[in-house]
Amino acid sequence: MPIRCAKCLTIFFSKFNAMIIKEIIQIGNPILSRPSKFVAKIGAEETQRVITNLVDSVRHHDLIGMAASQIGEKLRIFVTEVRKTKYRNLLTDELRVYINPEIVWLSKKQVVIYEGCGSVAYAKLFAPVRRPEKIIIEASDKNGNKFRLDASGMLSRVIQHEYDHLNGIEFTEKITDMRKIMSSEEYKKMVGLKT
Repeated sequence: MPIRCAKCLTIFFSKFNAMIIKEIIQIGNPILSRPSKFVAKIGAEETQRVITNLVDSVRHHDLIGMAASQIGEKLRIFVTEVRKTKYRNLLTDELRVYINPEIVWLSKKQVVIYEGCGSVAYAKLFAPVRRPEKIIIEASDKNGNKFRLDASGMLSRVIQHEYDHLNGIEFTEKITDMRKIMSSEEYKKMVGLKT
């Protein structure tokens, strides 16, 4: 008898350690506007499954960060992996997992940079957003080890963007100039990437 439900397929593929790619929840879905829940059991199978699905999905969708709410899981977890993508030519940073994160310091200096989001028109819309240039964040990794990270540049930007997702905030709420919103194709032209 064929397996028909999505949850059954996820369980089936998880048993064989197969890659699970999740569709990205889009703006307007109420799950994105609700705060995420504290992760009580980091080592639990369910928590580890969410982390694996996040990593597989962020890479599949060619993004540099993703929060659990973007794949339908209301847990305080996000991942970052700053690297070259079709939209950015960046210095790279390792894959990082943040569980129950808290931003404990924000620089006074702020910068405006264009942002996009997989949950807003499938990363086909970019707009200017003002954020602190540097931050310090504390979180737990996928093994439950606590860490503290000083971040600047694009890593700082991605952390703040994903952190907002955990609090039910979309980057569209922070756009500094609505007249400067542009499509991904126009954004790529602006930054000198081939379309």
